[in-house]
Amino acid sequence: MVVNEAQIKVSSKVKIGNLEIGGNGPLFLISGPCVIENKEITFKVAKFLKRIAQKVKIPIIFKSSYDKANRTSIDSFRGPGLNEGLEILREVKGTTGLPILSDIHRVSEIGKAAEILDIIQIPAFLSRQTDLILEAARTNLPINIKKGQFLSPWDMEQVVLKAASDGNNSILLTERGTSFGYNSLIVDMRSISVMKNFGYPVVFDATHGVQLPGGRGKSSGGQREFVAPLARAAIAAGADGIFLEIHPDPDSALSDGPNSLPFEQVESLLIILKEIHRIVREKLIKARPGTM
Repeated sequence: MVVNEAQIKVSSKVKIGNLEIGGNGPLFLISGPCVIENKEITFKVAKFLKRIAQKVKIPIIFKSSYDKANRTSIDSFRGPGLNEGLEILREVKGTTGLPILSDIHRVSEIGKAAEILDIIQIPAFLSRQTDLILEAARTNLPINIKKGQFLSPWDMEQVVLKAASDGNNSILLTERGTSFGYNSLIVDMRSISVMKNFGYPVVFDATHGVQLPGGRGKSSGGQREFVAPLARAAIAAGADGIFLEIHPDPDSALSDGPNSLPFEQVESLLIILKEIHRIVREKLIKARPGTM
């Protein structure tokens, strides 16, 4: 375990689209609706995030899933699918200029996804799927690997070694909570320090961190009232970036509505998180050996 936080490694810089994140750089945000419901909502969220990026002056990566292949129920909405979903994401990128992230679930998707995406995400449930990670890494695109709810943070070192085995070092790691009994997650903030010591940027998924998996029987529940305090704690613990799923009307969202944030809560939270990140970064830089 890490004893002296001044000895925690500075994360490498990763170029995603037209952004460079990590290192001693500014706080960044990965955000969007959980799933592509339709073009109208997707563009509404993307344009909102573009305005936020300019107003709050924070790097933003747009995230939405073309297919949610790990939904609770067979009847749950999964999204438009690979081809239609990627075309919508292509239009979002062309219209807003935001870098694009989406998650993959099968090796067969990777070729098409890599033509559009700026960063490929490995879902938490698939974070130990060796072939999926290797093929994603071989695209030479940056990859964001979400820590499985069933893994310890130190287990992620082996996942990183898989991803980097073919020479792709453009890696992000995302903490999203750990299974805690039935239908609940708990976030262990120690994982931020543990995973930062692998040398790559660490993101905290504040909205999935408050998810209640399967908590509604046929769908997952969530406790969005805890998004802000957990996000503040994660940035204070040293996270490089934050992950927020947002929606214009979360209570009517077709996926992860209970743990998604409405638009009106986003700007004020980001302003606070930016300030926490600035203070923590400055203090850690001063505390590192050879910087005085």
